[in-house]
Amino acid sequence: MKEIKFLIDAQLPPALARFLAAKAGTAVHVADLGAKEAADSWIWEKALSEGWVLVTKDEDFPMRAALAKDAPVIVWIRFGNTSRRELLRRIEPMVDLWIERIGEGERLLEVR
Repeated sequence: MKEIKFLIDAQLPPALARFLAAKAGTAVHVADLGAKEAADSWIWEKALSEGWVLVTKDEDFPMRAALAKDAPVIVWIRFGNTSRRELLRRIEPMVDLWIERIGEGERLLEVR
């Protein structure tokens, strides 16, 4: 299976990148790239051109993907604001399923 690389959007904590890197191999937060304040278009192009799976809470990305000819794979976190600890606790049992579904060609994963 092809390596999955996760790019974590700014509204999610950098700890999520470290957590996913430990679970899945490669993950970075936009802040790690010096792009915490980057425009959505920059993040989109970075994910698309370099094959990153974009992990976001931003509804704009899935909406843009629905209209785009080509889009990055998106993991859309849909639950409300929560502590970092609670976020990681809720996501932890899902990571293997994310990897499986992305490997099967799924382009948008909604996480509730």
